[in-house]
Amino acid sequence: MPAIVGVAQVISLGSSSVFHIGDVYKIMPFSSARTFSGAGSFNTGESLNVHNNNLSNTNTYDADGIDQGIFLNA
Repeated sequence: MPAIVGVAQVISLGSSSVFHIGDVYKIMPFSSARTFSGAGSFNTGESLNVHNNNLSNTNTYDADGIDQGIFLNA
């Protein structure tokens, strides 16, 4: 259904954001990310106690270079 929209002020949009006013058939935001983290990186809590984390390392080597691509998703 058509609509009359007044002033819309957009301050900021992220990399995979969607700003939509009015009718739409399909909205498909695209985003891709790769996260590397070592042992204990995502620990949360009020009284966190990590006992043994001396020999931690994170392997960031990726031989293929391409993971799940988003360039053909239309």
